[in-house]
Order: sequence, then structure tokens, then C-alpha cells
Amino acid sequence: MSYSNQSQTNITVELQYQGFLEIVFFTILTTVTCCVFLFINVTLLFTLRSKPVFCETSRYILLFNLLLADTVQMAEGQLMYIIAACKITMTYPLCGFLNMLGYLTNEISPLTLVVMCLERFVAVCYPLRHAAIITVRNTGVAVCVVWAFSSLSVFIQVLLMLKFPFAELESLQMNDFCGKDHMMLDPVAADFEKVYTCFLFVLAGVVTISSYIGVMIAARSASTDKASARKARNTLLLHLVQLGLSLSSTLYNPLLIVIFENLDRLMFLRIQNIIYICTIMFPRCLSALIYGLRDQTIRPVLMYNLCCQRFSPLLSVFQTKAKISKLVT
Repeated sequence: MSYSNQSQTNITVELQYQGFLEIVFFTILTTVTCCVFLFINVTLLFTLRSKPVFCETSRYILLFNLLLADTVQMAEGQLMYIIAACKITMTYPLCGFLNMLGYLTNEISPLTLVVMCLERFVAVCYPLRHAAIITVRNTGVAVCVVWAFSSLSVFIQVLLMLKFPFAELESLQMNDFCGKDHMMLDPVAADFEKVYTCFLFVLAGVVTISSYIGVMIAARSASTDKASARKARNTLLLHLVQLGLSLSSTLYNPLLIVIFENLDRLMFLRIQNIIYICTIMFPRCLSALIYGLRDQTIRPVLMYNLCCQRFSPLLSVFQTKAKISKLVT
């Protein structure tokens, strides 16, 4: 009997040690990857403010707003991941602030994509009025509306959280790690988040698909620039993919709840790490790669800044190719 208990104890200790090693491995892996992409994102943000052409063009202003939200979301998500991996607990106010920051930036991304889709739609379908409609001032107003609308939703979430009687708790220190589900103490708050998230992504999906259809129809007309319409169509498809990836991040907590109820702890930790990389980190890394490397105007400047001006001969080749492609198109 004692031998059986000893074997059971050894197996338990071995599984705990194996789980600890996997947590350390995935924490280092995700942290290093996150730091690399944060460096790329910050460099691209600097690039978008380094030249007047980026500061005075609407689509680059919108890209800056999208990239800023994705960068903050990625940094906040990785911070929360490290805190959970280290089993660090925090107070309810601090956890609420971090969750609301992530909630805010997670809403700004799809709303910014909606505005970017409308900008491409106007550029193709109403090219003569594009300069009058899509101005720097109007773009700034659109960005302010996006932030205000997202902030309003966060404010409502905070009010719903405050309905919980925190004064009756013995301490504001949390007993578990900080997570969105542990802050949705009022059922109404959770219901509001689900309804608002569905509304947000249905709205964004309808606008993106409608813009794509409008561009497709305009591309068939003889008066439309075929090359411009083709680029706008490809851009809208990328927006739609990004929208789907942004939606995947909202499935993170529900998936974890289902998996936690059906698997042992070690397998749960493995799948949790994979889901985190696929739904939280990977979508936030795509903006810089998609727009930074795809745009012929941004790419040479971004490569120049990333390489810290060390590989000037190689970068001059990229710049020459970019100029040639502009002349050809």
C-alpha cells in the first residue's frame, strides 16, 4: 500500500515538474516572439510619423491608429500571460484597469478596419470626390469617433462592474489570477459584452463585405482604374481576414472554459498556450507584416529604420525597385 502511494506521489511530482518546464518554455517563447514583434510595430509606428507623406495621408493615419491599438493589445496580453504563468495575484482595481485597457484596444481594431474599408470604397467608387471627402481633418474626426465609441462601451462595462458589492469583501486582493471572467462578477456585464461584441463584428463584417461588393461592381465599369480597383479589392480581403482574426480573440475565454472542464491540468496548459498564440498574439503581429511589407511607400522606409541604417546598399535596391514599380503602375 505504501509502495502504491509512493508511486502515485512520484508520478504527481513528475507531472508537476513537466508542467512547470512547459510553462517556462512557452513563457520564454511567447515573450521573445512578442518582443520581436513589438520592436517591429514600434518601428513602424515611428516610420508612420517620420515623413510628411505618412502624416498627411488618410490611410496611413488610419493604419497608425490600427497599429497602435494592436501594439498596446499585444503588450497588455503578454503582460497578463506572464502574470498568470507566474501565478501572481493582484487587486480587483488593478485587474479591472488592465482588462478594460485590453477591452478598449480590442474594440478599436475592428472599428478602425471599418473606417479603412470605407476609405478604400470611396477611393474606387468616387475617385473625383475622394480628395474632398477623405481629408486629414475628416480622418482625425473619424479616429476620435472610434476612440469615443469604444470608450463609451468601456465606461458602461466599468459601471456594471461597480454594481458588485466590493465593500463586503474582506480584501480587494484577488484569490485567483487576473482574467476577464473573474471581473465579470455581475451577469449583466457578461451579457452586455456578448451582445456588444456580436453587434460590433456583425457591423464590421457587413461594412467590409458591402465595400468589397461595391468595389467589385465599380471594377467592371469602363471609367474605373482597373489596377486601383484590383489593389482595393485585395486590401478589403485583407481587412476581412484581419476582422476574422480579431473575432477569434473573443473566443479565447469561452474555449478555455470548455477545455478546462474536459481535460486534465497538464493538457489544459498545453492547449491554453497554443490557443493564446493563435488567437491573441498571432493576429496582433499581422498588421505590421501585411501593411509594412506590402505597401511600396512604407516598405523601404521601414526596412531602413529596422536595419538601423547599416545596410544602405541593400536598402537602396529596395528603394529603386519601389520607384520603378511606381513608374510602371
